[in-house]
Amino acid sequence: MAIILSDSDLDRSTAMQIAIEAIEEAMAARSAGVWISPPRHSVSFGGKGDLVFTIGGTIGEDSIAGFRVYETFKGLRHEQVVAVWSIETAELQGLVVGSRLGNIRTGAIGGIAIRHMSSPGVRTVGVIGSGQQARTQLEAAALVRRLDHVRVYSRHEQNRRTFSAEMEQRLGIPVEPVDSPRRAVSEADIVICATTSRTPVMEAAWLKPGVHINTIGPKTVDEHELGLDIAAAAHVIATDSLEQTDAYKAPFFLHGSPDAVRLVDLAAIVSGRLPVRQAHDQTTLFCSAGLAGTEVLVASKLLAASGGKAPAA
Repeated sequence: MAIILSDSDLDRSTAMQIAIEAIEEAMAARSAGVWISPPRHSVSFGGKGDLVFTIGGTIGEDSIAGFRVYETFKGLRHEQVVAVWSIETAELQGLVVGSRLGNIRTGAIGGIAIRHMSSPGVRTVGVIGSGQQARTQLEAAALVRRLDHVRVYSRHEQNRRTFSAEMEQRLGIPVEPVDSPRRAVSEADIVICATTSRTPVMEAAWLKPGVHINTIGPKTVDEHELGLDIAAAAHVIATDSLEQTDAYKAPFFLHGSPDAVRLVDLAAIVSGRLPVRQAHDQTTLFCSAGLAGTEVLVASKLLAASGGKAPAA
């Protein structure tokens, strides 16, 4: 019988670690050519919003297939549905309903980028943004690197204070709220930028040599949280889905710039086919686009880990 999981079922300490290893597996499958990940597909509903579908999975051993659907309608609740099938048996393994899986999966992708693109000895993180994506990115970073200090900035003082208190308790490391984006990032080994800003929120001149940057927020030519100066400073620029960067409604933020041709696939870095750092002072940049199918694989692993404790009615 198919399993149904909700957000409360994913609110446990092991969920992110399971997701990180699932993303590592997904990158290996992508590098091996057994990963299915077409760009997302949107269906508009009369100007009131869209239903957005991402479909994907694996065609290797123990193949799975599935989809995620989310909406852009106006409202207070924004939940997603992820469905997972076994290709080998045609069995519907289960569904995951809610908003948490998407945040965990995106955080895990960011964690894999940090694991393979940042220097091994990094200890400090600067975060710009204090929402759920900032939380899961930092949680994943703490699982792949031994961190000892975090600084966070967001526009509203109370939000960054709440973030700091919550994440310090969760991670067991100091998380310091600061009053400017420059203070957040200027001494950081890793920078996590997870905002909804339509204009750049930091400058390359603020960053120290050798930093690794994850950008999660807007990344089109019309709306981007990082400026072209950050890309120009980066020795390597990677994304998890080259297909998706080509399929945005507006062009990707590097479109038309000299750095557009330097964008590489994170899977090539994870597999070791593409070296990422030749010197400790080289800057690296990861642009999260959302590799289709990763939410399906993460859901499959979480469904398996649940042990069938949440059966469908």
